Amino acid sequence: MDAVALKNISKAYSGNKAVDGVSFKVNQGELFGLIGPDGTGKTSIFRMLTTLLVPDAGTASVMGFDIVKDYKKIRSGIGYMPERFALYPDLTVAENLNFFATIFNARIWENYHLVKDIYAQIQPFKNRRAGRLSGGMKQKLTLCCALIHKPSVLFLDEPTTGVDPVSRKEFWEMLQRLKTQQITTVVSTPHMDEANQCDRIALLQSGKILSIDAPSAIIAAYEDPVYAVKADNMYGLLQVLKNAPEVKDSYAFGEFAHLIFNKEKPEEEVFIAFLKEKGLSGIELKRVKATLEDGFIKRLKTLV
Repeated sequence: MDAVALKNISKAYSGNKAVDGVSFKVNQGELFGLIGPDGTGKTSIFRMLTTLLVPDAGTASVMGFDIVKDYKKIRSGIGYMPERFALYPDLTVAENLNFFATIFNARIWENYHLVKDIYAQIQPFKNRRAGRLSGGMKQKLTLCCALIHKPSVLFLDEPTTGVDPVSRKEFWEMLQRLKTQQITTVVSTPHMDEANQCDRIALLQSGKILSIDAPSAIIAAYEDPVYAVKADNMYGLLQVLKNAPEVKDSYAFGEFAHLIFNKEKPEEEVFIAFLKEKGLSGIELKRVKATLEDGFIKRLKTLV
């Protein structure tokens, strides 16, 4: 039995489709990622799977239960961490954890092994009101509250938004440890570095699935040699690349631009000379490995 299964799920708001015929399955014990920028339907998918929204079309199940007919059974067996902090800010850390354990008829000591590593980091602040915690501490407390009843499936909607890099790294280390407990985790994120830590990912754009595969497989499928180039005038460089006859494709990529040549083995020195003729200076050109973001951009451009 699949832990999560969607078949042609759709959801629209005021006539605009936020989720458009999405289908995918998540295996038991898998760390599965929904990857895409803001506005691609990730949160709407999460709200339907956690029974907070009813789909306009299609069907979906969690732990074998239908998200419409069996919503009560689903709610008792999942953990959900929404994008925004949703605990009680006026309750202390310890009070929030006790409250969520109580409403699920769970005893903290029974499942403490699931949250021990996480809670140990916030235990010194157990008497502090949740609303006064830092962003990273709030996320750790929310994860503890979502896990304390030992859910079969854990849904995390952009759990590291607004969190510092150190806390982000710690958070994902925690998710990797949860896999040893055979808890299925479905997580959404716009960050490609986080996507690399998932077993499989679904790339989303405009409410549709672009691709579903392991991150390594998506990168391996990128066959074109990738080059990184930069110049003192990056805007001017991007404009030149758009019209350069030697260039098959190009796009901004951090402090560099990534480009694909028409030839498998381009004449690098000749191309640098061409850029200089266009008035560009401080040019740096090098061959680089394709990344998951390169794969996402390539699939995105196939829709245009």
